[in-house]
Amino acid sequence: MEKKITLPYLTKGDLDGFFGLLVDNLMQLMVIAVLCPQLCGIPLSVVTGTILPAAAISILLGNLYYTHQARKLAFRTGNPKVTALPYGINTVSLFAFVFFIMGPVYRATGDWQQAYALGLAACFFSGAMETAGAFVAERIRKWTPRAALLSTLSAIAIGFISMDFILRIYHRPGMAILPLGIILVQYFGRVSLPFRIPAGFLAIVVGTSLAWLPVEGIGFMDWDTTEEIETEGIFALPILLNTLGSVEIWDYLSIIVPMALFNIIGSLQNIESASAGGDEFDTKPSMLVNGIGSLAASVCGSCFPTTIYIGHPGWKALGARQGYSSLNGIVITLLCAFGVMGYVIRIIPIEAGAPIVFWIAIVITAQAFQATDRAHAPAVAMGLIPGIVAWGVFLVEQTLIATGVFNFQNLGLEKFTGTGLAAIDGLIKLERGFMFTCTIWAAISVYIIDRNFQKAGTWALIATLLSTFGFIHAYQLTSVGTAYHFGFLVSPAMTFGYFLLTAYLFFIGYAKEKGWVEEGEDI
Repeated sequence: MEKKITLPYLTKGDLDGFFGLLVDNLMQLMVIAVLCPQLCGIPLSVVTGTILPAAAISILLGNLYYTHQARKLAFRTGNPKVTALPYGINTVSLFAFVFFIMGPVYRATGDWQQAYALGLAACFFSGAMETAGAFVAERIRKWTPRAALLSTLSAIAIGFISMDFILRIYHRPGMAILPLGIILVQYFGRVSLPFRIPAGFLAIVVGTSLAWLPVEGIGFMDWDTTEEIETEGIFALPILLNTLGSVEIWDYLSIIVPMALFNIIGSLQNIESASAGGDEFDTKPSMLVNGIGSLAASVCGSCFPTTIYIGHPGWKALGARQGYSSLNGIVITLLCAFGVMGYVIRIIPIEAGAPIVFWIAIVITAQAFQATDRAHAPAVAMGLIPGIVAWGVFLVEQTLIATGVFNFQNLGLEKFTGTGLAAIDGLIKLERGFMFTCTIWAAISVYIIDRNFQKAGTWALIATLLSTFGFIHAYQLTSVGTAYHFGFLVSPAMTFGYFLLTAYLFFIGYAKEKGWVEEGEDI
């Protein structure tokens, strides 16, 4: 039964949340606009005329639904402070599809249309898997400890979000440090700015203004970057259907499948993050719309899946409620549909919005410790390690690519023997399937802390099975970086190690039941 409350469509906090989510989505679109022409050969006119508008449609569909979902929950519970789930393009899948599917196809064939077609198919398969995953995700969520879910989110926040954006801030300190201070004063210090100006809006205005100052070392934007951009529309559906029936797409399932699985788990973790913040959304419809958004993206012409975003606690702390989500979708759609996106990218630098996203990452990390049992804090810390390692491996790969060392197969890991990087093989193994590994080790740690060794052993058994078939830790070096290596016992040492751990945990559980081991005091 719904409770009678007054629920405005927009609040002041929604404006702050809107600017934060808008910057987040804009940055994904900016990455697409840069990488697709550079690495995949796709003309910028096709990017701005087809891919970005299609991505905007998928973003709009999800944003409208999650606004509706949040308002429905607010009326049902009588709580006007319900915050809608944030939603947008999946960053991890974006990079994976560009670097490991579309880019390699273009380099091998010189045909950007084939690279684009396979990107569409990859997005479609990912959306189909996410849609199917909606029917089993709730069971996974209930069976997985909260510390395991939140620690994985924190690992991504620390590595792939906070690190990237703090480096952007220090790359342009003259224009980015003040916007960071504006964000921290209002949201860490809980201080309202004069005239109740939203800190997110002010940070973008100040950062953009400083970036355009004609002062050496501070301003770096130039009016020459605002030249006219042409757009070209492509009817993507026939291209998608033809590609789905081709054999080439099967060669890339080793990339598509883990990315879809990671997306399912990541969305599940974000729903758990919202629950920890007090907003209890139904898992199945949330996941279902997430998958449908990716399907819509591929049908309309985008190669990039959508996802429920990391960051709900951050937007909630900003004061965002329901309207920020739909407002973001509408503005993104208008910017892309009318060809304005290219100019926006050239006027507003990424660094101007970097402090907002950096702050969100800090809040996410803090929540992982604050919203879990105090005794489980070591488990959260344990789950951070694979994600931080994954960011390090990503940074090394991108550095090697930027310096022209494309043929990773010729590097030879033996070159690192006797150096400080002698364990680089371990780094790469820990990076492969890191989202699974973060969750697994945090869950094992939770149940060990709780002295529930049978459940800990069950999670170790899951790691054994995943490593047996190469979903975690197995890799191969390719000409463009590291890639998954699927198969049976492709990393036998990893499988054997996890098998021994599984046996030990089950033995300790049995010994505990028999009274063979003594329990010490809690630390």
